[in-house]
Amino acid sequence: MHATRPRPLTARRNGPLHGRARVPGDKSISIRALILGALTVGETAIAGLLEGEDVLNTAQALRALGATLERRGGQWRVRGVGVGGFAAPAAPLDFGNSGTGCRLMLGAVGGCPVTAQFDGDASLRKRPMRRVLDPLERIGARALAAADGRLPLTLAGARDPLPIVFEPQVASAQLKSAVLLAGLNAPGETVVIEHEATRDHTEKMLAHFGAQVRVEPAGENGRRITLAGQPELTPAPIVVPADPSSAAFPLVAALLTQNSEVILEGVMLNPLRTGLLTTLREMGAVIDEVQRRTEGGEEVADLLVRGSTLRSVEVPASRAPSMIDEYPILAVAAAFAEGTTVMRGLKELRVKESDRLAGTAALLEGNGVEVEIKDDDLMVQGRGCAPGGGFVTTHMDHRIAMAALVMGLASERPVEIDDGSFIATSFPGFVELMCSLGAEVS
Repeated sequence: MHATRPRPLTARRNGPLHGRARVPGDKSISIRALILGALTVGETAIAGLLEGEDVLNTAQALRALGATLERRGGQWRVRGVGVGGFAAPAAPLDFGNSGTGCRLMLGAVGGCPVTAQFDGDASLRKRPMRRVLDPLERIGARALAAADGRLPLTLAGARDPLPIVFEPQVASAQLKSAVLLAGLNAPGETVVIEHEATRDHTEKMLAHFGAQVRVEPAGENGRRITLAGQPELTPAPIVVPADPSSAAFPLVAALLTQNSEVILEGVMLNPLRTGLLTTLREMGAVIDEVQRRTEGGEEVADLLVRGSTLRSVEVPASRAPSMIDEYPILAVAAAFAEGTTVMRGLKELRVKESDRLAGTAALLEGNGVEVEIKDDDLMVQGRGCAPGGGFVTTHMDHRIAMAALVMGLASERPVEIDDGSFIATSFPGFVELMCSLGAEVS
């Protein structure tokens, strides 16, 4: 499936980056806005939706389940079917490369009395789904899948869903969200108890659409989320802020190129998504917030980024949930810092679009940087510069691809990647945006 023609790309060292840019809308919020809009009764307007492949594949799956989605006048309009109102799709739901879309939709379908087939591309077929299927089966769904729970699989949603109390063993916003979405159609209260707080977009958006959601502290770093089941969700407009995970790439590129000055507009600053900014500032990065404001229920600001001299730091494991997608680009920044940067507790990176921990290490090693993986920790020996000159196999991972290209902009020699076509899953127009700021990528 998804036989896309490879798009090799090369990034070369360039002068300072300058200008203003707005990266695409946040992927996490875009996907959740479509799903929850489809579960309302009425029409929801969404502005700033990320029109990347992951989001568009989720939109197509929702159409197959009976919702109406269309793009009109620069906005997306979603006419929902109500909680529990999905219809059985006539063909498999194809999520392409999107783990977020697939796992959240497993939850949304798992609470409805319909049967659907789930599939994706070669990369998504390798990613584990069992951790999501286990709580869904407690709610009443039945999964017909390989023993290890990978795609393709058929999910028979619960005819009489049961509320559960669920304590995830891994910090995963996708897992938490799947359980809450399945719990929407269950009577009583569905509870998720997190030992480490993860991004809270689902809880915020459920409340935005009228659900009763209670969030309380649990333990030192955790949260207890309680959802009252069987609400009638009501349409509410959504403005999608710029994605901080996408902003990370031009941001680090500006930090690493001397005398750069770049403004990234309207970047979301949800406290559970700002681990990278915290870490980069500890490393000496000059990143200023301009015009902090609220858009779509989320804190945003324009980020003014200047070329900076970075030093090594130790990143605690407790910070991982707030920056889980940003470690490849942080590792690139660490390669240009002085000293050894240690990133702890990266187990979750092993089950991303690729084994992202191994992929990040290979990216750096192939470009002359000393790296060590010890258990779930990553150690990068920075020397203030990097040789570059490597050819990076991306393993169909959009974040590895973008991180490698950013490395090439500051390395002594160009960096080439085997395939940049998958960048469009989260950041359509990435190459064009970078070139508009003065980067050499082709």
